[in-house]
Formats: sequence, C-alpha cells, structure tokens
Amino acid sequence: MTPLNADDLAAALTNGASGWLVLSIAAVLPILWAFSLVMHFARPYVVRFLQTLTLRFGGDVWWLSYVLIRDALLVVTLGLSLIFLMPNLYLTGDGLPITAPLATVVLLWALVVKLFRDMDDDPAVFRLVSLMLVLASVLYIVPQVYGMEAADQEYLGDFPGKLISTENLDLARPILWISLGLFALTGAAVFIRFFVGLGRSASKPASEDVPAAG
Repeated sequence: MTPLNADDLAAALTNGASGWLVLSIAAVLPILWAFSLVMHFARPYVVRFLQTLTLRFGGDVWWLSYVLIRDALLVVTLGLSLIFLMPNLYLTGDGLPITAPLATVVLLWALVVKLFRDMDDDPAVFRLVSLMLVLASVLYIVPQVYGMEAADQEYLGDFPGKLISTENLDLARPILWISLGLFALTGAAVFIRFFVGLGRSASKPASEDVPAAG
C-alpha cells in the first residue's frame, strides 16, 4: 500500500470531516424537529399554566422564556437545514433525505408568517403555522428514517434508495432547483415588503406622530 503524503492526508481528513459533519447534522435534525413541534403545540398548556400564577412578573418571565425557546428552536432548525439547499452536498456524497429542500422552504414560510402575523393572538394564523410545521417535519423525517436510516434493511427492497437524493437523481434535481427558486422568491418578497413598509413609514406626515395638545 502506497503511503499517503501530507497533502493527500489533509485532503482525506478534510473530506471525511465534512462528510461526517453533514451526516451528523442530518441525523440530529429529527431531534430538533421533535423539540420544535413539542414547544409549538405546548402553547395551550403554557397558557393554562400561566393563568394559575398569581405573580405578574413571574408569568411574564415564563411566557418570554417559552417564546424565546420556541422560536429559537425553529431558527436553529432552519439554519441547519440550509445545507440541503447546497447542490454539492445534496446531489453528491452519501446522499441526504430527498424532500429535505422542500422541508426547508416550508419551514421558511412558517417563520415568514410568524414574522408578519401575530400567531399568539390569532387562532387562524396558529393553525396555519401548525400545518406548515407538521408538513415540513413530515417532508424531512419520513425520508430520513425510511430512506437513510433504513438503507441497510434488505426486506424493504429499493424503497429506501428512492428516498435518498444521490440514489434518485431524476427526482432529486428538480426538487432541489424548485426549492432554491421558491427560497429565493420568498426572500425577495420579504425584502420588498420590508422596504415598502419602510418607505411608508418614512413618508408618513410628521403631524401624525405628534400627539394632540390638551
């Protein structure tokens, strides 16, 4: 066996570490999805618990802590899920859950709805966000469990391979490019809405900001 030189060893370590990191993130995300869904659907329980508290300050601390943890979990999940929108990781290597890019886009939509609408005061918005989160989690967890984790289960036949991106490129490529397009369009829409709102605030007459005398 030919010994590796320093450059070959460094390349092997780099490629191996990057592959290990990507697969580790893919394996951890179901846990984050589970915690995110638990925190989201725990809202009625938290509200009932807060109604039993007699100290207003304690209730405010509990509620703010709950909202911070709930939304932080979703943001972290979205940040880690962005690796599924990278073609060099999604279409090469060991493969990733085939519908993971779509799950990332649906999660982004849920966060956009939470950004522009008050989910905690509008039951319709809460139901919409709940449906989006459930759909996104199913799009990720199902191919992760029945595809990547079940790839060595021979009795399943070719079914696991159809749920892995690198083994079903005919479906994986359109899913990736459609997801990238939807992600870009969503980002552009949020950007435009932000600047339109900023322009309206800037053009608002100064007299409307001055409280009436007396």
